[in-house]
Amino acid sequence: MKNKAPQTAIIHSDYKAPEGFAAFPQAIHHASTIIFKDVAALRSGEWKDKNSYTYGLHGTPTTFTLEARIAEIEGGERCLLAPSGLAAIAMVDFAFLQTGDDVLLPDNIYNPNRVLGNWLQEAFNITARYYDPLIGAGIAELILPNTKLIWTEAPGSVSMEVPDLRAICAAAKAKGVLVALDNTWSAGLALRPFDLGVDISMQALTKYQSGGSDVLMGAVITRDRELHDKLANAHMRLGLGVGADDAYLVMRGLPTMKLRFEAHDASALKVAEWLKKRPEISTMLHPAFEDCPGHEVWKRDFTGAGGLFSVLFDERYTEEQTDRFVDALKLFKIGYSWGGANSLCVPYRIQAMRRGWQHGGTLVRFYVGLEDTADLIADIEQALAQL
Repeated sequence: MKNKAPQTAIIHSDYKAPEGFAAFPQAIHHASTIIFKDVAALRSGEWKDKNSYTYGLHGTPTTFTLEARIAEIEGGERCLLAPSGLAAIAMVDFAFLQTGDDVLLPDNIYNPNRVLGNWLQEAFNITARYYDPLIGAGIAELILPNTKLIWTEAPGSVSMEVPDLRAICAAAKAKGVLVALDNTWSAGLALRPFDLGVDISMQALTKYQSGGSDVLMGAVITRDRELHDKLANAHMRLGLGVGADDAYLVMRGLPTMKLRFEAHDASALKVAEWLKKRPEISTMLHPAFEDCPGHEVWKRDFTGAGGLFSVLFDERYTEEQTDRFVDALKLFKIGYSWGGANSLCVPYRIQAMRRGWQHGGTLVRFYVGLEDTADLIADIEQALAQL
């Protein structure tokens, strides 16, 4: 159109940037409304296939690219993004559970997943039962005719037991039950879930993938198209879109993720080895240590451990004393999550979280960041003096 009014020209410019631009960063495509070439294109678009664009909620080139990269890291084929790790968990539950169904969760599950399971039971008449994370093949005895989903977490992100995923998946497959794994601890780098028989892998991209402690995002990864389509339906019905800027920030962190994960792993081992020798610590809950429950499974199935582990303080120390220790830390900050450059420390009332917890003493979880380990050890040492 020629001779447009100024206001129309502002909105409808004739300029088009030249093609052929190439750069390393993925372009950020912001969109709610997607423009169709014609009515036929509008009517033929299928958002589930991801071979066309229909609406911003269902994806742009930015989010499609991040999904493809996350799936490839995990050894999966399809991925869906969600606004947080917990939103990704909810997507799985609402995709595969309905009234009258049964779901099994390990007793060391990420606590918001436990809260969600209890809500499903109270509000939707979906039974949520909890099992010993070290049950292995024994889980077959817990599977009921209406059991549709088994959640796993490897290891538990607070108490650190490592489940035998191979045995659990084999038992579940024999009875036609799906297995979902919270694979956030390994970042998809140190554990290949689909090779062990897992059907659905969930990640909190908030952690190592982002690496900046500034983004909330989750992902659900599958190999099976039918499972993906059911997840996609739940994704759409729950409206689980993510913003292009957040997707870009996660993508920006991916090239350095493996290097960062290995650095966290090496530093955490040094700090844990030092802590294990301290008389104040009674138990080291780090999967790479022989006395951690499930260590042999970790050694068989994992290639690394990252920066997260827990300890139990000797029973002679009260909660008030261990709280004073955490408060006295200077480099370790008090805060949930992990995966960023800054070290973190959180005390847990594990006896209240876990049924039948057999150990005494306060549990404190450490996340070792990218600071110099000598400085981190010195920080812990001065805080131990406050006990």
